[in-house]
Amino acid sequence: MTECRPAPTVRTKPGGDREGGAVTVELAIALPAVTALLAVVLAVGTGVITQIRCADAARAGAREAALGSGDGQIAQVAGKTAGASAITSVDRSGDIVTVTVRVPLNWSGLRLPGRYEVTSRAHAKCEPDRGCT
Repeated sequence: MTECRPAPTVRTKPGGDREGGAVTVELAIALPAVTALLAVVLAVGTGVITQIRCADAARAGAREAALGSGDGQIAQVAGKTAGASAITSVDRSGDIVTVTVRVPLNWSGLRLPGRYEVTSRAHAKCEPDRGCT
C-alpha cells in the first residue's frame, strides 16, 4: 500500500504577497542618496580643512613679513603651510603688512561647475627695529 501525504502548504501573508521585492527597491533608492550625502560631507570637510590651512598660512606669512623678510621668503613660509598650490600676495602700507593667501579647492574628483578657491588675509604691524621692506 502506498501512503498518501498531504501537499506542503505555502505560507503567505493575508491578502497575498504584495511586498515582494520592496526591500530591493528601497535599497536602490536609498543607496544613491546616501552616497551623494557622503560626497557632500567629504567636500564640505575638504573646504573647511583648506580654509583652516589657508588662514594659518596667512598668519605665518604676516609674522614673517613683520620681521622684515622679503616676498619670496613670505611666499615660501605660506606655501609650506597651505600647500604648493597656494598663491601669496603681500601689501605693505606704512608699518602695517597684509598677507593674502589663495588656495584652489581640490574636490577629489567631484565634477562641480566653476572654479572654487579659499582666501584668507592676515595683518601684522612691522617690528620697529626691523621694518617692513
